[in-house]
Amino acid sequence: MRLQALRAFEDNYIWTLAADDGAAVVVDPGDAEPVLAAADQGLRPALVLLTHHHDDHIGGVPALRERWPSLDIVAPDDARIPLATHRIGDGDRLEIGPWAFDVLAVPGHTRSHIAFVGHGHLFCGDTLFSLGCGRMFEGSAVQMLASLDRLAALPADTLVCCGHEYTRSNAAFARVVDPDNAALRRREQEIVSMRSAHRPTLPVPLQAELVCNPFLRVDAPAVRAAASAHAGLAPGAGRADVFAALRHWKDGFRA
Repeated sequence: MRLQALRAFEDNYIWTLAADDGAAVVVDPGDAEPVLAAADQGLRPALVLLTHHHDDHIGGVPALRERWPSLDIVAPDDARIPLATHRIGDGDRLEIGPWAFDVLAVPGHTRSHIAFVGHGHLFCGDTLFSLGCGRMFEGSAVQMLASLDRLAALPADTLVCCGHEYTRSNAAFARVVDPDNAALRRREQEIVSMRSAHRPTLPVPLQAELVCNPFLRVDAPAVRAAASAHAGLAPGAGRADVFAALRHWKDGFRA
């Protein structure tokens, strides 16, 4: 399987995972144009996976279905996502052609958000970002933290393929939260080098996120202390309170 990130809009990634014959899974095509351009270079979309209903993740579907009328469109059970040919949910296993994915419900960013895990990759939309996580538009801190805990429990060598190139700005916040984290400092240097060369910072092994991403490390003493001090939490505050404080801090953060 060959992974490729197609750039869309200002900072979106449309992920493709192609078999040896060029047939490909397309994940979250918010814009059809990058997919159509890739098709001109030999990509053959065979299956579309949608993680959630936001237009920058599904907006290209009508044009893709117009080009390929038999294209399978797999989506969560959410009426805000039209044109789906398959509706799936937590615990389902999707097997179409050479692809097999396990489906995880990961609510928080949206109430019906799902992630796809397969072939060593995690397609997580806007739930988990490198060094960050999505905003909680429709879910609670308890839900979002539980979703991130589920993703953190996946094999450490899983490659995280999220929906946006937010890594550099996320690194600036993570460094404020956890300034003594040597692994984070190394990751930030890597990010600067990649972006200076106009290279994507993704995918990234989950193991790197487990040691660098503050939203996956709410139990780490340094992260807990920083979030608690910033929000004025009482001693002994619960994990969800620490996470909520961290996410609220990030919402208002400017590098």
